[in-house]
Amino acid sequence: MNIERAVLAFAGSFILISLALSQFHSENWLWLTAFVGINLFQTAFTGFCPLAKILKATGAKHGAAFN
Repeated sequence: MNIERAVLAFAGSFILISLALSQFHSENWLWLTAFVGINLFQTAFTGFCPLAKILKATGAKHGAAFN
């Protein structure tokens, strides 16, 4: 899995997990959903993604997110 697909999978997983936790535990978990959404939004404009930097440091390779 390349960096771009890993970032998308990670973000999607965190959104779904936080939505489930907000339904079964506390509505405050929606703040995590907002944080992930804001980070995705700023990444679209700035090109800076903290998770991508971490994955690159671990040796993951860049690739096309969409074919």
